[in-house]
Amino acid sequence: MKNNIVLIGMPGCGKSTVGVVLAKVLGYRFLDADLVIQEQEHRLLCEIIEQDGYEAFDRIENQVNTAISPQNTVIATGGSVVYGKEAMEHYRNIGVVVYLKLPYEEIAHRLGDLTKRGVSMKKGQTLQELYDERQPLYEQYADVVITETSHSIWETAFLIRDAAGPFLASRKDA
Repeated sequence: MKNNIVLIGMPGCGKSTVGVVLAKVLGYRFLDADLVIQEQEHRLLCEIIEQDGYEAFDRIENQVNTAISPQNTVIATGGSVVYGKEAMEHYRNIGVVVYLKLPYEEIAHRLGDLTKRGVSMKKGQTLQELYDERQPLYEQYADVVITETSHSIWETAFLIRDAAGPFLASRKDA
């Protein structure tokens, strides 16, 4: 049994927003993996990508995520975490991996300037290409898929709680 919930999905799908609410619903802690990366690197995500390139960022992201090992925590990951095989194997060992799925049109509507957001993508790659590239990876690593379309943040949190519940360890150890 597992005792964490790991949220994966495209930038803008609501991992951090839903994660905070889900942590409240479950009585868990909340951890944003992107903030851990920024703290350890002493730079914003967009600065890491701009200064070192997306490939270096992906290596840093994989390394940092592999070292995250909390208990009874909702973990919001960066959208590119699925490029790190070691990180995803680690997360599958310590938690229930939940893919927050949104249609491309909704993601495109929610996102603004991708360079300021710190999205790891190849030079010249479009958001649609990135979306198409990542979808199979999200599906591959997910224990649970939650389609968020037409759900409020709270409704999504309760859907995750109910779907992930059978995977979670007893809260006696909390």
